[in-house]
Amino acid sequence: MTAKQILDAFSETLMQDERILSPRERELLMSLLQNSRAVSSSNPETQSAVNATIARSVGETVAQRAFALLGGSIVEQILARSGIPAGAEETIPANMVELRSPQPPQKSPEPPQMSPQPPQKSPQPPQVSPQPPQRSPQPPQVKSPQPPQASPQPPQSRGVRPLSVPVQQEPQESPRSSASGVEVLDAPATVRAQSVVLDEFLAPQELDELLRYTLQRESDFRISEVISPSGDADVIDYSHRRSRVMMDLGKHEDVIVKRIYAVLPQVLQQLGMEEFPVSWVETQVTASNDGDFFRMHNDDGEGVVALRKLTFVYFFHGEPCRFKGGELRLHDANLQEEGYVSKGSYQTIVPQQNQIVFFPCSLLHEITPVECPSKAFADSRFTVNGWLRN
Repeated sequence: MTAKQILDAFSETLMQDERILSPRERELLMSLLQNSRAVSSSNPETQSAVNATIARSVGETVAQRAFALLGGSIVEQILARSGIPAGAEETIPANMVELRSPQPPQKSPEPPQMSPQPPQKSPQPPQVSPQPPQRSPQPPQVKSPQPPQASPQPPQSRGVRPLSVPVQQEPQESPRSSASGVEVLDAPATVRAQSVVLDEFLAPQELDELLRYTLQRESDFRISEVISPSGDADVIDYSHRRSRVMMDLGKHEDVIVKRIYAVLPQVLQQLGMEEFPVSWVETQVTASNDGDFFRMHNDDGEGVVALRKLTFVYFFHGEPCRFKGGELRLHDANLQEEGYVSKGSYQTIVPQQNQIVFFPCSLLHEITPVECPSKAFADSRFTVNGWLRN
C-alpha cells in the first residue's frame, strides 16, 4: 500500500470512532465546510486556504484525541502485565483532551493532557477532588503579606486587597491564621500579571448540559459574600462585590475538576509554578448581571483562604451573548508597606464562550462592571470559578 492509502484507511477508522469525532462534531464540521465553500466558491485560492486552515485545526484535535486513546490503551496493557489490580487507576477519557491552548504550539508527541495516572479516586464529598499523582511533598507556601484593612475603593485608587472572594466551607476545618504552622516566605517586591488561557475546555454537549443545569437552578443562587481582611467569611459588601453564586455544580463539578487535573502539569509549567499536592478544589458558579462587578482583590491571604494556590475561571453563557463588560483584569503589582499595590498596568481577558483561565491566587485582579440591558438571568455572564488548595 502507498503512504496515502495507509493514511486514508487510518482516517476512515478514526472517523468511525465517536471518541475521536462525535456525530454532532461531524455535522458541525460538514456545515462549516459547506458554508465556507458557498462563500468562497468564486475564488479557488481562498477556498483552498480555508480548507487548509480547517484541515489543520481538525488534524490537531484528532491527533490529540488519538494520542490519548493510544496512551490509555498502553497504560491498561502495562497495568495488566504488572499485576496491578484492575480499577486501581483509570485512563483519561478521550474528551479530556478537548482543550487547545492559544499559548505556544502543541506539536509535542506527548500531549500534556495524557497523564498516565489521572487522579480520579477520591471518595471525599463533592468539593474534594482526587489527589494528583505527580506532586512533590514540599511544605506549603504562604502567600504574600496581606495589606491592612484598606477600604473597598475602586481599583484605580489603591490596588491592595481590602476583601477577598467567598469560600466554601471545607469538610475539615482549615487553618484560621498564619500561626497554624504555615511557613511564611519572603514576598517578591514585584508581581507580574500572568495567566494560562485554554479554549474549548468542555465538549459541546458538556457545555450545553452545564448551561441548562445552571438556568434551571436560578432559585439556588444567593448573594455573593466576601472575606474580610481578618479572614472572617460571610460578609456582604455591595461596594466591593455584587453578583450571585451557587455552590452546587452537581455532576458537572466532577467533569470540570477531572479536566483541570488533566491539564494541571501544563498549566503550572507555563506559569512557572512548582507542582504541589492538591488537598482540595473549591468550585462555584457565579452569575453576573447588569451592574455587577468585583473590585480589586486577590484570592489568598490568611484564615480560611491561606492555602489557596491556583485560581481558575471558566466562562460560559447563552447564545447569542447578551451582555458586555465583565472583563477579567490581572494587575502588575509592587509590594509596599500596606501590601501589594497595582502598578496601573494589567492584562485584560474578555469572556469567551467555553474558555478557562488559570492564574496564581496571589495576583491582584478585578471584574469590570457587566452591562446586561435585558436584566434576565438567562442573559447573565456565567463562570465556574474556584481555587486549588495546597
